[in-house]
Amino acid sequence: MRRRDDVVEGWVVLGVWTAIAVGAPFTGTVCAHSAEDAFARQRADRHPVQAVLMDNTSSPVRAGWEGTRVRATVRWTADGTTRTDRTMIDAGHRVGSEVKVWVNGQGRLVTRPPSATESSVQADALGLLAATAFAAPVYAGGRVLRRQLDRRRIDEWGRAWDRVGPQWGREKR
Repeated sequence: MRRRDDVVEGWVVLGVWTAIAVGAPFTGTVCAHSAEDAFARQRADRHPVQAVLMDNTSSPVRAGWEGTRVRATVRWTADGTTRTDRTMIDAGHRVGSEVKVWVNGQGRLVTRPPSATESSVQADALGLLAATAFAAPVYAGGRVLRRQLDRRRIDEWGRAWDRVGPQWGREKR
């Protein structure tokens, strides 16, 4: 015996898993390649310059795998123009020390671009996140549809039992 709801459920399951099997890898790959391209553009546009520390380093702002970083004012020259701004530098420098800062093509302070290895790891992580972000709502939508089909089947079983239940246990004569 094959009910219409059972056929619909089969198509829902097939559709959901096909969409996930095709769409999630595609979405993840496109996202990872896009991120990798953006990181490559950053590496091409940004370059280090020597800057002079203008004030003593204050108390640490961030300590992490890169070490202790502090916010400080630095002065550097880009395109023949002397500029001054605040940025994060390694702790332990004194006023007048030379420090390395990163600037973009316009000579503005920017963060250090990720290395090729860091870019690859970050791009892969973003691709995985994008694939998951694609697959999760597709799967959730399939679960909602299947739950509705289950409720319809339970209601049908209840109506069938209402018809057959009173006759249960009666002897045939």
